[in-house]
Amino acid sequence: MTAPSRAGRAHSFNAAAAQYAANRPSYPPALFDALEELAGRPLTGARVADIGAGTGISTALLEARGARVLAVEPGDGMAAQFRRVLPGVPLLRGDGNALPLATASADFLTYAQAWHWTDPARSVPEALRVLRPGGVLALWWNMDAQDVPWIAAQADRIKRYFGAEHASKSGAGSIRTELAFEGAAESPAHTHRVVRWSRTVPVDTHLANIGSHSIFLVLGEERAKAFLAEERELLLKAFPDGFVEEVYDVLLIVATRP
Repeated sequence: MTAPSRAGRAHSFNAAAAQYAANRPSYPPALFDALEELAGRPLTGARVADIGAGTGISTALLEARGARVLAVEPGDGMAAQFRRVLPGVPLLRGDGNALPLATASADFLTYAQAWHWTDPARSVPEALRVLRPGGVLALWWNMDAQDVPWIAAQADRIKRYFGAEHASKSGAGSIRTELAFEGAAESPAHTHRVVRWSRTVPVDTHLANIGSHSIFLVLGEERAKAFLAEERELLLKAFPDGFVEEVYDVLLIVATRP
């Protein structure tokens, strides 16, 4: 099949914002513990800008940790869903390549499942501009745990269906720490941590989750439904109680502005 454009995948979420909000996994408390440890400072009371905030999954968790959060989101559909869920959180329209934020105004910039949609040649200097001295840039992604046999088998089926060259469910592909800042004139000093967690959900929730990823959203409804119907049959044979445990490794990358 022809590879969908990057822009097409990036904007595909707007038509599926409610599905995204209802079925995507959240993030574990241990992720934010690790963020505070690597940052060397608490989130409580910090000025945090959550970039590419989507439907507000990470924004709500940051606010619950005591941060003073504002969100930045480029998509109409995602922004509308965000406002329904978090009407009291300030939301600005924009993206990581041209932040609608004042210079030296944030203690943290966070990108949950969002950094890979930016161009590091632009987004790195923008992040450094907006962060205060000593401020923290934090990027993270829920990555499927490929050492879990049923998850690895499903990933192989997706690769066969889509073609290995563009078969990642999201636009992230295989995010690796050393590639996060590729293309930037200067890569900021950074460290990373991997946090494993899981959630147990009905098979239909799992299928709605994977169906909310960009590669499925741009596929076309008929072909996406065909794959997911076959997948449902396979999963119900493997999990006759109708529940699966989704296991994730959250890759967290933290850089501090000098």
